[in-house]
Parts: sequence; C-alpha cells; structure tokens
Amino acid sequence: MTNFDDRERAEEAKFAADSELEFRIHARRNRLVGVWAAERMGLTPAEADAYAKSVVQADFEESGDEDVIRKLLGDLISAGVDADEGEVRAAMKAKVVEARRALIGEA
Repeated sequence: MTNFDDRERAEEAKFAADSELEFRIHARRNRLVGVWAAERMGLTPAEADAYAKSVVQADFEESGDEDVIRKLLGDLISAGVDADEGEVRAAMKAKVVEARRALIGEA
C-alpha cells in the first residue's frame, strides 16, 4: 500500500501546485489587463497601479471572468474610451498568455 499512498500524495500535491499556479496566472492576467485599461483611460502611473489592483479584487466577486469583464468595460466606457466586450476579451486572452509565460519563466 505504501506505493499507492505515495502516488496518491504526489497526485494531491501536483493538483495543489497546479491550482496555485492557475490562481497566480489569473491574478497576474487581471493585473496586466488592468494596466492595459488604465493606459487606455490615460491614468497616471500611481492611478494605474491602484486601478490594476482593483481589477484583481474584482475577480473575487463571482467565479469566472464576467465580473472582471463588466468592471473593465464599465470603467472604459465611463472614461469615454471607445471599447467593446470583444476588445476586452481579446486583451484578457493576450494577457493570460503573457502572464503564463512570465510565471512559468519564474519557476
């Protein structure tokens, strides 16, 4: 049974590590897309940093990406930026790739 128990523990550890990595990737993606949106809105560097943090926090409202998309799109439109949901989704898709590369490069 020891080999089976060892394999089970190893699988559980791998699952936990993979889950942690995915969480970090999504948090970094949200930060990056927040910086992207802040640049589009013409925010100062300090404002952009605070805004990017608020985008990361917005992801905790509900599961999935819809909470982040609503925040980004609403803020962009409120700031007078010509943006649509497709553009926001495309930015998120590009930033998740960037975030994944950065985090995997750190490992």
